[in-house]
Amino acid sequence: MLSAGTGRSDITPAPGTPQGGWGAQTHERGITADLPLYATALTISDGACQFILIDVDAIGFDEAVTSRILDEVQIATGMPRSHIRLSCTHTHSGPNTFRLEMIRGGRSMIEAYIQSLPAHIAGAAWQSMQSLTPVRVQAASGICSINVNRRVRLPDGRIGVGVNSGGFVDHTVRVVSFAGRDGEPVANLLHYACHPTTIAWQSQCFTPDYPGMARHVMERATGARCLFLQGAAGNLGPKVGFTGDHSVYRRWGRALGLTGAALAANMDVACVRYQMDRVQESGAPIALYVPVAEIEEDSHLDVAYRMVPLPVRAMAPPEEAEAEAGLLRDEAKAIRERGASDEEIRFALALATQAGIRAGLSSRFHGKATIGWPLQTVAFGGIALSATAGEPFAETGVEIAKRSPFPHTLFSGYSNGGFGYLPTREAFAEGGYEVSTSPFTQDAADVLRDAVLEQLQELKR
Repeated sequence: MLSAGTGRSDITPAPGTPQGGWGAQTHERGITADLPLYATALTISDGACQFILIDVDAIGFDEAVTSRILDEVQIATGMPRSHIRLSCTHTHSGPNTFRLEMIRGGRSMIEAYIQSLPAHIAGAAWQSMQSLTPVRVQAASGICSINVNRRVRLPDGRIGVGVNSGGFVDHTVRVVSFAGRDGEPVANLLHYACHPTTIAWQSQCFTPDYPGMARHVMERATGARCLFLQGAAGNLGPKVGFTGDHSVYRRWGRALGLTGAALAANMDVACVRYQMDRVQESGAPIALYVPVAEIEEDSHLDVAYRMVPLPVRAMAPPEEAEAEAGLLRDEAKAIRERGASDEEIRFALALATQAGIRAGLSSRFHGKATIGWPLQTVAFGGIALSATAGEPFAETGVEIAKRSPFPHTLFSGYSNGGFGYLPTREAFAEGGYEVSTSPFTQDAADVLRDAVLEQLQELKR
């Protein structure tokens, strides 16, 4: 029988910590938090093999910060790094955990915040190992339609982000429930694909966006901790988003959380088998049952980890890209300091942000034909949790789930460090934001998909 346990740390930033996620954002610091931000950990064990899954309310971390966090978790738990998964919800209204070069005020606060994360996250992971209890695991899926394809044709002909109601979308909600011998829930995994971009540049509140509200609702309904796993959301967003109205993200979170709670509540999580014992005569003859045996199930835990070589396209030299980014940052700073309008500041910051993205990609990928990209899968009881870095598109996630040898496959991006969109070949033909900021060639998504399916097949044998 498998065992599972959870742990949690509050990672809500202090007032005044730089907030990040938007090129159009004119403020730098968050004032307060609308809901707490958390790092939640789940340890799964079959007695011989263990795996730690960590869900963090953050937009993401680069490889260096990810490495520091994983090192601290490894020290605290004794777990090999290949058996630790660090996943981010990708909220865009949390603290600024990357591209710190754009920050003028509060730089020391965000640096201190990032330095504090490894200990907080490791603490949650350690706590999850201390609370291991025997569990039975089941999975189910349903539908929630709060998301939509976000790649939209703009009036000037460009492909931007918005609402494309006719575009490809995956509304699937997947839930994995861990219940104790008595049938009471121990933990739930909630998997869904949608950019947490409900709350945008208009708000100075830190929020976990809809994933945090969905977690909260599901925990209230089930009585067990919930981890949110972001799916293949590269081209999906909320059907109403880019707002400063907090009621919108709360509404989407409630819808998703209630869907997940209903799926969890309808699972048969009893760990014993019953047989008829006798008949009690009443107004009608009533059959009475007694427990006779524990239900046997696959309690084997398998983990696989590899670096997949993904093809990278040609980029400008780092010094050239950084010079452009530095110039645009200086221009944005000058425009802000002379008291320009918010619209002028937003435009200047947007240009600087886009140049900063290009410079960051160039510094890492220039001169390389391929780059090693993390791919990790843990499998147990007919369920597979696969994760990679970056932002895969929904089409990739749907195809992986459809072709997987496992009855339930939860494929995620935003895990184990690194940024970069993984658009489909069709998206490359259209162009647009995700394509222009991707470090990869049009073949990368197919290479990744095939590698995921190969890893799934290996674990199924």
